[in-house]
Amino acid sequence: MANVSTDEAMRRAIALAARGLGTTSPNPVVGCVLLDPSGEVVGEGFHAYTGGPHAEIVALAQAGERAKGGTAVVTLEPCNHTGRTGPCAQALIQAGISRVVVAVSDPNPVASGGAHTLREAGIEVVTGVRAAEAEAGNIAWLTSVRRGWPYVTWKYAATLDGRSAAADNTSMWITSEAARMDVHALRGTVDAVLVGVGTVLADDPRLTARNLRDGSLAIRQPLRVVVDSSGRTPEQARVRDGAAGTWVATADEVGTVDGGRVDLPALLAALDRRGVRSVLLEGGPTLAGAFLAAGLVDRVIGYVAPKLLGAGPAALSGAGVTTIAEIIELDFVDITQVGPDLRFTAVPRKREG
Repeated sequence: MANVSTDEAMRRAIALAARGLGTTSPNPVVGCVLLDPSGEVVGEGFHAYTGGPHAEIVALAQAGERAKGGTAVVTLEPCNHTGRTGPCAQALIQAGISRVVVAVSDPNPVASGGAHTLREAGIEVVTGVRAAEAEAGNIAWLTSVRRGWPYVTWKYAATLDGRSAAADNTSMWITSEAARMDVHALRGTVDAVLVGVGTVLADDPRLTARNLRDGSLAIRQPLRVVVDSSGRTPEQARVRDGAAGTWVATADEVGTVDGGRVDLPALLAALDRRGVRSVLLEGGPTLAGAFLAAGLVDRVIGYVAPKLLGAGPAALSGAGVTTIAEIIELDFVDITQVGPDLRFTAVPRKREG
């Protein structure tokens, strides 16, 4: 294999890390590439599942003695603690690695300190290589650990004129099968899917991640969360079918605000205690509006169909905007065509002051 630069190796490590999306939580996704002293790739690895070997350990096992004197290129600072597996910093030291290149420092106080341990052992440590790219690939975990509640993505589907259903409330299907398959793949990358009880009563969704072609369920299912202040979710609702875990979050259990509604920050804190790092908000326009009004949405993913209804429920309502000066501004991160539809990804801009 040809020699590669540390920058190229980090790009590869970031791609490797992405393979763990959806299976490593509550742990981060991590990728590692090992270069021998001449710059040849001698080992690769990524964290594949919770409790499994970390990326560095997989790469070291592949490299064997060829790792000695080489460089470890890692998307996240090597851990410095013993959990289900041993500390990766010590494993790199024992393997004789002479240099470690890191994209992002570990914000978890339990696991951080690996860079210090490596430097104490005489190993050169370089940080910040392709940091923005690595951050983006691990954004849910990093955000959750830094602030103490999950990363929230609001997903919706609408016509080109912003309608989520027709005037008679029929909505199947606004978007194409390709878009719906994309949503199921998205569900497979998050820890929880969240809706309001109104959506359960109106649509009776399953909220599972599955293959739409044959109906088979994905191996890993997100927790299904129903925001239900007064416990109206029927016992026969499909979210209770046992295909995945379900939590009906009532006001009595979570806490209330304004007229008995479920306290959304308290709900997210409770999910964090359950190990949930990422939430996909799929509820109706009212619940989405409440999350946006509270400043709790980190990312918006919209599937927009090239269709017009002219009337019917809007995709969003009650977001706390009463005048143009309060408008919620977004920055596009990605715009991709999925079948005949457009999928856009955007993040809310931070408001001044």
